[in-house]
Amino acid sequence: MNQMKKTLSLSQVVLFGLAYMTPIIVLGTFGVLAVTTQGAVSGAYLAALIAMLFTAHSYGRMASAFPVAGSAYAYVRNAIDDRLGFIAGWAILLDYLFLPMVIWLIGAAYLHSAFPAIPTPLWLLAFIAVTTTINILGLKLASAVNSVMMLVQILVLIAFVGLSMHYVLGDPTQPFWSLEPFLGADSAATLQVLMAGAAVACYSFLGFDAVTTLTEETKDPKRTLPRAILLITLIGGLIFVVVSYFVQLAAPGYDFANPDAAAYEIARNIGGDIFVSIFLIGLVVGQFASGIAAQASGARLLYAMGRDDVLPKRWLGKLSRFGTPLGGLIFSGLVALLALTMDVLSAASFINFGAFLAFALVNLSVIFHYYLKERRRSGLDTLWFLICPLIGLGAILWLMASLDHLAIMLGSAWLLCGLAWLTWLTRGFSRPTPELDLES
Repeated sequence: MNQMKKTLSLSQVVLFGLAYMTPIIVLGTFGVLAVTTQGAVSGAYLAALIAMLFTAHSYGRMASAFPVAGSAYAYVRNAIDDRLGFIAGWAILLDYLFLPMVIWLIGAAYLHSAFPAIPTPLWLLAFIAVTTTINILGLKLASAVNSVMMLVQILVLIAFVGLSMHYVLGDPTQPFWSLEPFLGADSAATLQVLMAGAAVACYSFLGFDAVTTLTEETKDPKRTLPRAILLITLIGGLIFVVVSYFVQLAAPGYDFANPDAAAYEIARNIGGDIFVSIFLIGLVVGQFASGIAAQASGARLLYAMGRDDVLPKRWLGKLSRFGTPLGGLIFSGLVALLALTMDVLSAASFINFGAFLAFALVNLSVIFHYYLKERRRSGLDTLWFLICPLIGLGAILWLMASLDHLAIMLGSAWLLCGLAWLTWLTRGFSRPTPELDLES
């Protein structure tokens, strides 16, 4: 049997995770978060980072216990119950299926700000059509291209922060150090407002667990992956907090002509027409590349589930003549049309519902596997395997409750559809729960 070579070091795994998170998204969602938090974007990211660190700790513990691909689905299935594992997989499917929609919606909003004569829906349709066509033809972005895209993002972020600092230093009335980015305009942001912002800010953290798919290629995965997951979350979170702090100083408050594309307006103020063009190219190309990868991943998951008869095999379980999952790609493109009726806030919040559900179940998995099954209950073990995951679970449930009502309604509907589908597949739970192959 052929096995993949274990060549990836800790630093390489961390770089992969950060690239998957797409750090430039902190600029893409800045305006939405500023409005939601009343000008306390950094405070929202700091709250999200603290909550995510506890969940990252749980992911690391489960990656060490079950060093297999499949992430939340595999952990919940092995640690708690196969039916609950199916629900975790269903939650993952929500992220995979709807993530391209949010990526394309953000890109379309920024292109509309640059070219207001062209309506946002047309930009959105162009994103969907071009990306879907590329994926159907089977074009894959090489790792070298991904590395270049990561470099472009980091350079744009550095330039944005540098120009923001220069802008603030050039205004004698604007202090270089302020608590306003953490507490809001005139310190008006309440805890409820901050948590509502943190619930949206968690969208930027999605993908920190993606490195679990590299298990077979990572050196000493039981030790490396837990460390990598925590480092990715911490480094990514610090990038979000620092960048949003200086951008918030350069653009205090939350009064933007178009919150969905506020960073475009800020880029023009701090860097002029040349920089705003560079920023727009960097963000849109980043969103485009990210959309290609997200749609391809989601379509592969749909194909794997269709092939295994978990979803309709006739439509989703077959490949095109190009060797690509045609049904899944087209279905993903059709789903993205929902963005025509949604804004960035609602779309990102909807995605987060699925992520929060999976995160909550992973925190529970740590308790079930280590504390209950393995009975690891010494002083430190109680801290790591009971108290920390309980804090993570509580934080995630609080964030989930802080989502906007539309996201909660849509997410609950998705969850009910999953329960109904599971009931049908198992003929009222009289048959074994089908096993999802999330590695393909």
